[in-house]
Amino acid sequence: MEESEDVPKDFIKLKSEKLSVDEVSELVVSPSCGAVSLFIGTTRNNFKGRKVIHLEYEAYSSMAETEIKKICRHVREKWPSVKHIAVHHRLGVVPITEASVIIAVSSPHRVESLEAVTYCINTLKASVPIWKKEIYEDEYSWKENKECFWANSEK
Repeated sequence: MEESEDVPKDFIKLKSEKLSVDEVSELVVSPSCGAVSLFIGTTRNNFKGRKVIHLEYEAYSSMAETEIKKICRHVREKWPSVKHIAVHHRLGVVPITEASVIIAVSSPHRVESLEAVTYCINTLKASVPIWKKEIYEDEYSWKENKECFWANSEK
């Protein structure tokens, strides 16, 4: 790949199929970058001592994609050296141990990509209209993210 073909890109996907760490990380690889940082959020089997069977995610998809694009723009303002950003989020049922969200960022050096990945996941949880339902053995619970600004503004 020539340098002129390696223009910064954002890869955003909301999908009901299983997410692939390899696919997401490969999207952001660049010959001009020495760092690819990843965040993988997975479904755990417990929450506050309760057995979790699986998670279910719903989204206002068009608004979620718009908000994720804003996050990518903000990343590029804060860390101009960031090359590529990928944010893939699963919708629907997510079994235990499978990924709900994968974020990958490439940059010439590790500090920028690590900081950008942290910013991406924290901002996504605070501002993107994606909702999580935890399914337990005997009931379910819609979970709000502690970072979510609209949930905390009414308290």
